Amino acid sequence: MNISLYFRNSRWYFWALALLFLTGFLLLAIDGKGGSFILLNSYHTNWLNTFFINYTNVGDGLFAIFISVTLFFYKRKKQALALLLSFLISGLLVQIIKNLVTSPRPRLFFTSGQYTQFIEGVTLSNNSSFPSGHTASAFAVATVLVLTMQNKAWQLPILFAATLAGYSRMYLAQHFLTDVMMGALLGFTSGIYSVYLVYHTNITKRSKQNKNDNHTGTNFPSTSEVKTA
Repeated sequence: MNISLYFRNSRWYFWALALLFLTGFLLLAIDGKGGSFILLNSYHTNWLNTFFINYTNVGDGLFAIFISVTLFFYKRKKQALALLLSFLISGLLVQIIKNLVTSPRPRLFFTSGQYTQFIEGVTLSNNSSFPSGHTASAFAVATVLVLTMQNKAWQLPILFAATLAGYSRMYLAQHFLTDVMMGALLGFTSGIYSVYLVYHTNITKRSKQNKNDNHTGTNFPSTSEVKTA
């Protein structure tokens, strides 16, 4: 798998994501877990509440499955399989970590009156905050789409959509910045690994023609194989 070629074709996505991670690490270093949460989550309005309550579903498993089924319907089978696989891998990793790590959600973490923007009926109260599953799913989908689509003009809009899904988890007081960042990392790596499995191994059956077309000097999906998502 030629990582440099992937980076070159999707460099804006990689660079922007690296910048987001760097910013997140700096915020955590300066303000810590609780302070960064309050800093990024101090402004709430009714219309933003409504927006994020609905938008957070972009990170829901049903959304990932819907995108996969849609791609499959339009005969983009490898793209659909890579996307579905990335969702499953990221979801499995998230659940394993959640069961190994005890991490209280913001509602249990903060003392009474320390943070008051909880949304009744939405904000959860348990010890499974780390990492964010919704964020992992959103970034798994985003990474697969960016790596496999032909039209690279969508790199930054797709990254923005995934980042907004991650931020929604903090806005709704479900997760901290640490949870969202780990979720993004799990989704990102799951997306890359899934593209590798589907496009560069024998996980899917390929005709002789596909084998000849796809192994002519590069390891990046060919334009005949990858369609615009």
